Amino acid sequence: MLAAAILALRQTFSPLLRGVLLKSMGLALALLIALAVGLEAALTHFVEISSYPWIETTLAVIAGLGLVFGIVYLMPAVSSLVAGLFLDEVAERVETTTYPNDPPGQPQPFLRALFYSVRFFGLVLLVNLAALLLLLVPGVNVIIFYVANAYLISREYFELAAMRYRSPEEARALRRANGVTVFVAGLLIAPILFVPILNLILPVFGTAFMVHLHRRLAPLPAARGADGALVIEGRAG
Repeated sequence: MLAAAILALRQTFSPLLRGVLLKSMGLALALLIALAVGLEAALTHFVEISSYPWIETTLAVIAGLGLVFGIVYLMPAVSSLVAGLFLDEVAERVETTTYPNDPPGQPQPFLRALFYSVRFFGLVLLVNLAALLLLLVPGVNVIIFYVANAYLISREYFELAAMRYRSPEEARALRRANGVTVFVAGLLIAPILFVPILNLILPVFGTAFMVHLHRRLAPLPAARGADGALVIEGRAG
């Protein structure tokens, strides 16, 4: 597993994925800025409604801190949305380069990919907002944030990578059958969330890592055409 993580990290910064990395980082940064502006506007509204200077000052400080912590807690949700949009491009490049003798995966239909991305974005956002509410509980908040995101990221990224070769139900079953391994992989990915700027690579790195992990956990199933007929059969690299 560690070898797969190192390989994915090396490929993330290589010419192979550099173009899509820059695109995904740009989109993630734009989404974070948009969300931060919205959060700041909401907090500023509460500051302006007070007629007491000391309350205004206190709320202004809270607003500033809230903006900083808010961006950190929004990053997992933003990265999940970006990952869904760029997953097939990243996965295809990794597959064709690292596993050239295996059949290529099939990209998800656009509407299905959009549905999974938006659904996961909402789930991660709710979980991290709940973790944010525990901000005043030292230690517990950080642990919940780390463990919850390790689980969510590992689950969704692995299933998305597996669905290039399997139905959503088969991908989910494969993930459950290897639940501990997949979760440990999430524990390796999640620390990136705590590093500003570097956390912008999460969509590309997480996708590449889970593509490699999927290949190592199970042989590729027989590929099927649109009519359901068998087309090719591959095996894990």
